[in-house]
Amino acid sequence: MKTRSPYILDTREVGRQPGLSKDFQLTVTAPAHLGLDMIGVPQGDPLELTVRLESVTEGVLATGTVSGQAQGECGRCLVHFSEPLEVDFVELFAYRDSATEQTTDTDEVSRLAGDLLDLEPVVRDAVVLSFPLSPLCEAECAGLCSECGERIADLPAEHSHTQLDPRWAALAERLSADDTSSTPTS
Repeated sequence: MKTRSPYILDTREVGRQPGLSKDFQLTVTAPAHLGLDMIGVPQGDPLELTVRLESVTEGVLATGTVSGQAQGECGRCLVHFSEPLEVDFVELFAYRDSATEQTTDTDEVSRLAGDLLDLEPVVRDAVVLSFPLSPLCEAECAGLCSECGERIADLPAEHSHTQLDPRWAALAERLSADDTSSTPTS
């Protein structure tokens, strides 16, 4: 017998009379690819779902919050970091043959499969859309030193690099060669 995904909820407990509702507290595991290139929730990590299913005229309204821990790589300094994740979601799951189902395209509104609804696509959309394209380890991250490539936050405050104008480089080499040849030896 195939086991049902923990993201799938049975709406029979809610009923079909508008205004009836039921609350759920779920702990589920993060599916694969729950994130972007530089930030996401690792597959298999726990996610906490707080969901209210409410019967409405056209279907079942799912309102909730997903929380967990996101792992990322800073877009400025490339350090790995972890941060708490908490995202709200709201989704209508239309009843079969309801006016909403008949007047919308297949991909516009989620549909009930019999009496079951699948929260995984809703959770995925809410979580992935909440992530920034270029995450930061901290809001004030200064990034990497453009000369040595070290993380600026890890460098001393007086860190600097002597930069010689390339137009004077040949003269500087010539002068340093003259200084070494004219230095008396003891």
